[in-house]
Amino acid sequence: MPIRPPHPHPRRDDQGRAVLIESPSIASPLEQWLDPSAIAVAVPDGPLVETLNGIPFSRQPSSAPWPGDVWREEACCFDEPPFEPPAGLAPAAGVVTIEPDGRVWLVAPTNGFGGYKLTFPKGKLEAGLDRRAGALKEAWEESGLRVALTGFLADVPRSTSWTRYYLARRIGGTPADMGWESQAVWLVPQPRLPGIAGHANDRPLLAALAAIMGAAPAALKD
Repeated sequence: MPIRPPHPHPRRDDQGRAVLIESPSIASPLEQWLDPSAIAVAVPDGPLVETLNGIPFSRQPSSAPWPGDVWREEACCFDEPPFEPPAGLAPAAGVVTIEPDGRVWLVAPTNGFGGYKLTFPKGKLEAGLDRRAGALKEAWEESGLRVALTGFLADVPRSTSWTRYYLARRIGGTPADMGWESQAVWLVPQPRLPGIAGHANDRPLLAALAAIMGAAPAALKD
């Protein structure tokens, strides 16, 4: 596999500073996006197929409204258990987005931040955002995807946070628009996740996902 030299991320960080990707990821061949058994990889502003599983990839303006009222339509209509973070762990929210073909979206943190090769979008809750809005915002910022939440998945302890993860489906956006915190976005068949997203903090989440997809995979496509 070719080695790409370091280069700046096309998006600057929250302070407006340039972010150098030390070992840039490589985009996969376009045909892998259309093969449900294949892993597909997108890089910032990289090439993509126009449509996947009947849902177009579409660029979003950098000034796309957020949080606004959009999240209220994309994060409703399901119940979830009480959220009770243990003392010392900050509340956070994340999202696991599943394609109709059964593959799952992951993000590659820029320069392996936090020791993660691949993981799921998540972040600590910002002032003024509830958990569902926070999960949608993290998905948009880290993966470039607009998603609609479809249900509760799991509460998972992280290094400094207690994170509620939601299931979601893609409704728009494009991984080519990923923010500076991600240097690649991957689409991975669910059975291959344990060998790829192997960080210890993600293992309980992978187990919950495997149980749900194995028990009722069709429900995740609605």
